[in-house]
Amino acid sequence: MSRRGLAALSSVLDQAASSATNILVLVLAARLSSVSGFAAFSMVYVTFSVLLGLNMAYVGQSVVLEHGARRAVVCRSAVAFTGSASVLVGAVLALVGLGLPGPAGGAFLALGAVLPLVLVQDGLRYCFSALRTPERALAADALRLVCVVAALLLQPSGASPGRLVLVWGVSALPALALGLFLLRPYVRGVRADLRPYLRRGHLGQRFVVEFAVGNGSSQLAVLGLGVFATPLAVGALRGATTLFGPLNVLFNSANAFGPPMLGRRGGKRAVVRTTAALGLVLAVLGAGWATALYLLPDRLGRQLLGDTWGAAAALLPATGAQYAAMGLGTCALLTLRVLAPKATLAVQVVFSVVSVVLLLAGYVLWGAQGAAWGLAAGSTLKAAAAWTRVARLSPPTPTPTTTPAPATSSPPGV
Repeated sequence: MSRRGLAALSSVLDQAASSATNILVLVLAARLSSVSGFAAFSMVYVTFSVLLGLNMAYVGQSVVLEHGARRAVVCRSAVAFTGSASVLVGAVLALVGLGLPGPAGGAFLALGAVLPLVLVQDGLRYCFSALRTPERALAADALRLVCVVAALLLQPSGASPGRLVLVWGVSALPALALGLFLLRPYVRGVRADLRPYLRRGHLGQRFVVEFAVGNGSSQLAVLGLGVFATPLAVGALRGATTLFGPLNVLFNSANAFGPPMLGRRGGKRAVVRTTAALGLVLAVLGAGWATALYLLPDRLGRQLLGDTWGAAAALLPATGAQYAAMGLGTCALLTLRVLAPKATLAVQVVFSVVSVVLLLAGYVLWGAQGAAWGLAAGSTLKAAAAWTRVARLSPPTPTPTTTPAPATSSPPGV
């Protein structure tokens, strides 16, 4: 296999390891917790997912666009900025935790304590991507997966959300140490410069907007259900979407490796044929995966999600419909990114807002079931709008040459 092929394989395996970590953390937390305990853990994990996505957008995506001799300075600066910013945000979360009653307060306090560890460890993957050494990111993320699973398996049944969050965070230390050790040869002798991250017009500011109107808005809306309505809805929604983790790997891999490959396909017609076929495959896989989960015996389901299985299983038809639509929508947005990059932001802004409105309206009318169907309807409308925009493109359209940032570990949609 060529060097390029090995790099692509390492990147896919790294994304799979990161996604598997998120899936297993939620599965193990659900098995160890009561329904209310997992709801509190889910609220904290949604908060972490939003912060992880913001860091990826503001720091990670700008890092992977760097070329040449500046990459060493940029990588050291990215690690330093992520560490400094996460300490400040962690202090705020700790204060929030001190002010919240019950298990949720302890969980937010624990997240504040471990946030610098988990954000810096995850952020190292973008440095290795910029340095064209994804196999080093894979080594660190594989160690992270092993350590967190082992640490959580040692916890007693009924462990508090705060304890689980603390164990999850501290278990990142070995992977963080390995990642910094592997990065050291590339950044030795250079100084960090945090000023670009504090200037107006930093490239990451645009990426933050894209994230906020895409994944971030839905994440915050789900978190809002726990704050303003019932945390049990958050646990059910997170439990259902956790089961679709393998599809998140496929969606993220399509976003990471699709544009450079599609750019070599030629004109609009060839690109659209390829992405339409891929979209149909992903939609069928989403529907098939949902069907398989729905037919899963309750005994096996409870082994996966513990007491949360009952509430999550009721949402599987809606979540399956959402992921089928997301398969089509992901490929439509991928098409626009290749053929007309400026067209994606408008679609993301309008229909992400629509999805949030439908999520909240569905919850008000029909509870967690309505919220899940609201997300499914929003994803369907976004996919339809994106493909309509593709159909209106006028060939020939020039293709960009910039390769996008690697996908985030946070799940799309919720």
